[in-house]
Formats: sequence, C-alpha cells, structure tokens
Amino acid sequence: MKFGRTSQSICEQLSMNILAIYGLIGGLVSTAVMTLTEIPSWRKWHLFGVFEWHENQIITRKLFSVSNEEKEIIHIKGMFFFHFLNGTLVGIAFPFIITFLFSSFTNDVISLLLLGMLYGFTVWIVTLIPIHKPITGLSPWNYPLGKWPVVASLEGHIVYGFILGFIIFTFLNVF
Repeated sequence: MKFGRTSQSICEQLSMNILAIYGLIGGLVSTAVMTLTEIPSWRKWHLFGVFEWHENQIITRKLFSVSNEEKEIIHIKGMFFFHFLNGTLVGIAFPFIITFLFSSFTNDVISLLLLGMLYGFTVWIVTLIPIHKPITGLSPWNYPLGKWPVVASLEGHIVYGFILGFIIFTFLNVF
C-alpha cells in the first residue's frame, strides 16, 4: 500500500499552483491597465460610461443595503473591489485554458497576444453583455449615451486580454 503523493503528482500540483499564481498576477496587472483605459470614459460619461463600474456600483449598493440618501454616492471601494476581483478570477483561468487547449501556441508571443485579445472579447461577450441590462436596467445595444460607452467597454476588455496574453507569455517563457 502506498502512502503520500508521487513525485509526478507533486510536480503536477506545483505546476497547477504556478499557473494559478501567473494568472493571479496577470489578472491583477491586466485589470489595472484596463482601469487606466476606462478613466477617459469615466471622465466623459461618469458612472454610466464604464459598464463594469456601473454594474459594480449597483451590486455594492444592493449587497450593503445602501440607504436612499446614499444612492447618489459612488462607492469607489466596492466598485473597484469587484472590478479587481472579477479581473483576477478571469485572469487565473487564462493560463489553464491556454496550456490545456492551446499548448502548441505557448512559445509564440503573437499567438498568445491574439489569444489574449480573443479571451478579452469572449469575457466581454459572455459575462458583461448578458448581465448589464438585468443589473443596470440599460441595454448595451440601445444605450442612452450612444455607442461609444459600448466601444470603450469592448476596447478595455481587448486591452485586458492583450496585457494578460503578454504577461502569461512572459511567465511561461522567461521564468
């Protein structure tokens, strides 16, 4: 009877942990860069100009039972907590997806940049577009501020994916 783990299973576990750490760091950095790209939309259209921030603001208000007097207050801490939480969790998944589904592309920077951008677009389509109207009451396809907040949101997600692809390429090929 064998007890404990084999050296192969220890290496596999170590590899999984390293991928998770790469994704965590990549997700945090990519979210920070994405946030910088969203600041012009924030300045121009305020809360309604940044889809994710608007959603996170409403989620924060609902979770913390904000009173009617406070509804106009923007809850920066909650808004950015959820923004970075989402970006980090999505970032953690990326290196696993890449190494398990696209392992032949991990040594090519252009491929990982393109896969990262595709990932950012996919995240936008799968997670943001379906939930925006149920959370905010505003349809992204018929937005009161026109098409530019939608374009800015998509652009932010493409930048997120590009940076994530670059970071994961660097981790997989340099470290």
